[in-house]
Formats: sequence, structure tokens, C-alpha cells
Amino acid sequence: MSSAKISAAIDNLKSVGVRITPQRHAILEHLIQSMSHPTADEIYKALEGKFPNMSVATVYNNLRVFKEAGLVKELTYGDSSSRFDCVTTDHYHIICDSCGKIVDFHYPGLDEVESLAESVTGFDVGRHRMEIYGVCPDCKRKH
Repeated sequence: MSSAKISAAIDNLKSVGVRITPQRHAILEHLIQSMSHPTADEIYKALEGKFPNMSVATVYNNLRVFKEAGLVKELTYGDSSSRFDCVTTDHYHIICDSCGKIVDFHYPGLDEVESLAESVTGFDVGRHRMEIYGVCPDCKRKH
């Protein structure tokens, strides 16, 4: 599954004129295989052994390219570092208050939120975002 997703993402990048470097490929692969919504620093740390000459700026620049190509979403929560999500379909996040872990979930009943908001307020809704906070099972076990 992830190799097909990587191939599709590479094809997408090539179609918009983005050259595929080994670092770019590795960053993309890490994002697709990781379900942890990593920060740029976490991606850098995960790949620095394989690419000792790669800088954090390289990671940030590539994430910007991926975002512009529609391959990743940038998630910003409060004052913490941006996290990156390669699942670009509509879904929600639950965030651990203790460790910061972010987990995806989808609840079909929430698909109606935008149309309900439009009908109640008269707004033309373009998007919405919902976050749920709690304590993950790992942190619950530790306490």
C-alpha cells in the first residue's frame, strides 16, 4: 500500500515539474510510512543517519513543496511546531495532552457540519477543523 502511495506521490510531483532527489524521496517515504504526524525536526532526526549532509532547512523546503503540490497538510496546534500529515482526505485528529501524539479518525456524521453551519449562519463555508484532546492509552498506562 505505501509503495503505491509513494509512487503516486512521486508521479504527482513530477507532473508539476518537481525533480525527485534522494533526500526528497526519503522525506516523502518517511511521511507516508509514518502515522505519527511528524514535525520537520523529527523527520530530520529520523533521516540524518542516512543523509548526514542534509539540513533541517532542506526538510522544511521539501515539506513546503509537498504542501504546495497537495501531498501533505500542515497541522498547527497552539505554540508547538507544525506537524505534517500525508493523509489529505477529510478526517479529524485526537491529540494526547500528555505526550502530544496525534491520531487520525473519521466520523461520517461530521460530514454534515459544513452544510449545517451554512444553513444556520448564512456563511459560505470553505473548510472546517476539529480537534479532540485527551490522554492516549500509552500515557494512561504510565500513570
